[in-house]
Amino acid sequence: MITLNRFRIGLLPMYVLLAILISSVTSCSRNELEIQNDLTFEIKMMPVPKEIAIGNTVEIRLTIQPTGNYSNTQYFIRYFQFDGQGTLKYYDAPPYLPNDLYQLPTKQFRLYYTSHSTVSQSFDVWISDNFGNEKQLSFEFNSSN
Repeated sequence: MITLNRFRIGLLPMYVLLAILISSVTSCSRNELEIQNDLTFEIKMMPVPKEIAIGNTVEIRLTIQPTGNYSNTQYFIRYFQFDGQGTLKYYDAPPYLPNDLYQLPTKQFRLYYTSHSTVSQSFDVWISDNFGNEKQLSFEFNSSN
């Protein structure tokens, strides 16, 4: 009987080692790395005037604020004007064409809307990323003529 107890006590470190080994092998069975691809973003906008005269230009300051930090995110812009007439452009670039998609080179930028109409003007701007997230901004200017 004494020999059997010594045998059990001698095997105790082996049992502990075996339990640790089994738990570490079973806990590492997943070799996949969890990658979050759905990084949403918010758009911050400085206030803009409510009125615009024909031929005048309004500056729209925008900042894209992502919820995470992923260096390969690309941002795009498109717009559609449904009331009045005007042009929207990025800095000194040529005016955007309605519903065409343009890549944004920076997360902080300025758009310039120029009125070509004596009536109220309304348009929407959509900013999207390469993960399929999209935010819509609506603008409405009354004519100040």
